[in-house]
Amino acid sequence: MSPRTFTLASRASQLAQIQTNIVVANLEALFPPSDESSPRFATSFMTTAGDRNQSQALYLLGGKALWTKDLEVALKDGSVDMLVHSLKDVPTVLPEGCMIGAILEREDPVDSLVVKAGKDWKSLEELPAGSVVGTSSVRRVAQLRRKFPGLKFLDVRGNLNTRLAKLDAPDSPYAALILAKSGMVRNGMGDRLTADIKPPTLYHAVSQGALAVEIRSDDAEAMEMCKKLTHRETQWECLAERSCLRVLEGGCSVPVGVWTQLSDNELELTGVVTSLDGTLHVEHTLKEKVGSVEDVEAVGAKLAKLLMDTGAAEILADINKDRERRIEEAEKNVEK
Repeated sequence: MSPRTFTLASRASQLAQIQTNIVVANLEALFPPSDESSPRFATSFMTTAGDRNQSQALYLLGGKALWTKDLEVALKDGSVDMLVHSLKDVPTVLPEGCMIGAILEREDPVDSLVVKAGKDWKSLEELPAGSVVGTSSVRRVAQLRRKFPGLKFLDVRGNLNTRLAKLDAPDSPYAALILAKSGMVRNGMGDRLTADIKPPTLYHAVSQGALAVEIRSDDAEAMEMCKKLTHRETQWECLAERSCLRVLEGGCSVPVGVWTQLSDNELELTGVVTSLDGTLHVEHTLKEKVGSVEDVEAVGAKLAKLLMDTGAAEILADINKDRERRIEEAEKNVEK
């Protein structure tokens, strides 16, 4: 009987394809193609709803399922066997029959500043007052408005090449962009990074920097393979962060920043929720001994409750009201 071929699918963007090939390389290191009994690996790339809608701000588009839903249809009907995602794009609640099988070792999760080509600014502090910074992330805008009230923030969409072209164009309004360091490094663009923006200035997105493999929950063979792919420290850190977000969001995409460190089975988890204008900010840190996935998820949930009880609930309610208002406005503009 010939070995099974597993088809790994992801979005069609250049970065998604690079990430899928990273997972394939990891699998082939564990199951060498030279061994006739090893499973075989193929790839498939498709366009998702999030890729098709490049005009609206992500904040208004209805959450992370935009990047995963079309792929999950293919996974559930058996036409592909594994999905490769940036874990930060994966909803905290998956469709029935789907599960996260593996979480690979995380790249540096920080956000980074990328300044316009030819400019010699070295940090956000050096940007002149009134400079326009491009980012599609409400989380980044909220936190950075708090620290840099003199800067302006403008939405920017598209893959990394598109965003950098928009930044560098002579008539561009942007002085700089804020991008995830991990994506730039994986895409071979690390030389464009100007400076990392670390906590407490900017807390990164939940699970930023980590790749995940989503599988069918009844696929025992894929599950066993994924166990060998998983990096335990990254898995525990990301599951703690995702548990915190799951409690905070209640089904909506919310601007939550985190910072996590796991050392000698001690988990330190910081969570922040900031109002859109940067004026309100709630921040807490928990440090607890952990010994299992259940323990780390409990720490994440506990942190979320602490944030909600000390002001985050009001901030998130205002953010959801703002989103609903802007969606209504966008729909009215479409009707016109």
